[in-house]
Amino acid sequence: MRVVNSITTDIRIDWIRAGARGADDKLAEDAIILDVGDVLGITEWFLIVSGRNQRQVRAIVDEVEHQIVEVGGPRPLWIEGLETYQWVLMDYGDFIVHVFDQESRAVYDLERLWSDCEPVDTGL
Repeated sequence: MRVVNSITTDIRIDWIRAGARGADDKLAEDAIILDVGDVLGITEWFLIVSGRNQRQVRAIVDEVEHQIVEVGGPRPLWIEGLETYQWVLMDYGDFIVHVFDQESRAVYDLERLWSDCEPVDTGL
């Protein structure tokens, strides 16, 4: 069982939800937040969203980062996938944002892979 400071947890969840709202503003599809902290150990949550094409994925990535910063959150520590915009991974340390195009999301199917993890309300 992990012990997490609830104030810090609330703030970080607010950041993740801000990212989900940013993705929603750019018409992202199927946003889900998963609590992976008990099984993964290197991060606490995943935000997973998808866009219809690479252009939309790029817009979603930009807006997610913008919205997280707007609510006082950090910038990503690392971003992978900006070369192709098929699967962009934004590493914030305590949480990771996965922005997929539709085809890549179906192939990697992270929801199935992490199906034993509890979903968290996205606030949308």
